[in-house]
Amino acid sequence: MPEQFRLSKIGVVMLGVADIEKSVPFYRDRLGLKLSAQFESFAFFDAGGVTLALSGGLARATGRGAGATEIVFSVEHIRRAFEALCTAGVQFSGEPRVVSGPNWAANFRDPDGHILSIFGPE
Repeated sequence: MPEQFRLSKIGVVMLGVADIEKSVPFYRDRLGLKLSAQFESFAFFDAGGVTLALSGGLARATGRGAGATEIVFSVEHIRRAFEALCTAGVQFSGEPRVVSGPNWAANFRDPDGHILSIFGPE
């Protein structure tokens, strides 16, 4: 009998922000977090084993800034994780999709409606 698939690593906490150009200096210059990458409406900070991501797109998609939060689970193989979680009864909002370079993501919600996702190579 195969072992049951389990998510085990939160890789990214994503916050929706209204203005990425105001938010980046706050987290970088005032809080002292190291900016590791920035492109389009995203900024990524090294937060000691977890990445803090700021997303203008998340704020627009949810219609809010504060309170627009996404927990992102890092996985080694997005398709395998997607299939295993579907088998376990998780209902995704869509199929896995390319989000940056070789990395794919697929979103789902918890029973309270919090946005969760899996993220990693296909």
